[in-house]
Amino acid sequence: MTEAAANPAGRASLTRSAAMASMLTALFLGALKLWAVWQTSSTAMLGSLADTALDFVASLATLVGVWVAAQPADEEHRFGHGKAESLAAMFQIILIVLSASAIAFRAVLRLVEGGETQAAEQGIIVSVIAIAATFALIAWQRHVVRRTGSVAIRTDSVHYQSDLFLNLAVIAALVLDQYLGFARADPLFGLAIAGWLLWNAWKAASEAIDHLMDREWPDEQRRAFVEAAAEHPELSNLHDLRTRTSGLKDFAQFHVDLPGTMSVAEAHTIIDRVEADLQRRFPGLELLIHIDPLGHVDEPDNPLAETNEFAQLKDTE
Repeated sequence: MTEAAANPAGRASLTRSAAMASMLTALFLGALKLWAVWQTSSTAMLGSLADTALDFVASLATLVGVWVAAQPADEEHRFGHGKAESLAAMFQIILIVLSASAIAFRAVLRLVEGGETQAAEQGIIVSVIAIAATFALIAWQRHVVRRTGSVAIRTDSVHYQSDLFLNLAVIAALVLDQYLGFARADPLFGLAIAGWLLWNAWKAASEAIDHLMDREWPDEQRRAFVEAAAEHPELSNLHDLRTRTSGLKDFAQFHVDLPGTMSVAEAHTIIDRVEADLQRRFPGLELLIHIDPLGHVDEPDNPLAETNEFAQLKDTE
């Protein structure tokens, strides 16, 4: 763990600086692209402007969502506030779908009615400035991610990396339209940008819905957890494993068989040791272990009853 990551105040300062840099960059580029749309009448540039506006909203919503999700559990939210991130993501997705639909509608009108872009030079200059500013932002975001390991900033950085391709698409559309005489290039690129926005909205929605619906961990993460648990001989009959993710926090619970002759104090000591080891290996994990007496059989109407996770692990090897 780096010094900045180990120091909560230093980590918070770095992540806030990256979030603020992201929002300020989006404001700066949004103003430039708004002027460029007025100058060029380019549908592709309009799509790029919409994406920049969404960058700002996404950065703001992510900042608020992460802040709320980081709040400790309280009397009304005993499992914490982790799903605030998924709710913020769904808000962003609604904005993306509306913007992409408006861009696609405008692009189709341009294809049907015709029309030309203007002042390609201004549009190209703005796009080059946008590429340079985005490169600078990504460099700072990567520095912050190396120091803090922040998932939120890493995700924001990935989104801005895709903006580089959007700006290159705007340049290509303007060049093809005004210098090579391909008048349909601009609306076609506008449709492509709208499609790209919708595809990203679909992927983001899938992940957010998985969190809201308490989907099980990915197979690799679940397998790693079972392998770590298998190192404890006391968990030889681990079953009824359930997992989910809420914001930055993971939850897991399972049943384990222990001898019925064992005292409550002895069982408690064993489970405490197991929990401490698994939570050390999986930071941010909230773990609940239920003890069954050896030989106990769960009710048959429980679809997870007596499902031995170690047996499943061996079957896949």
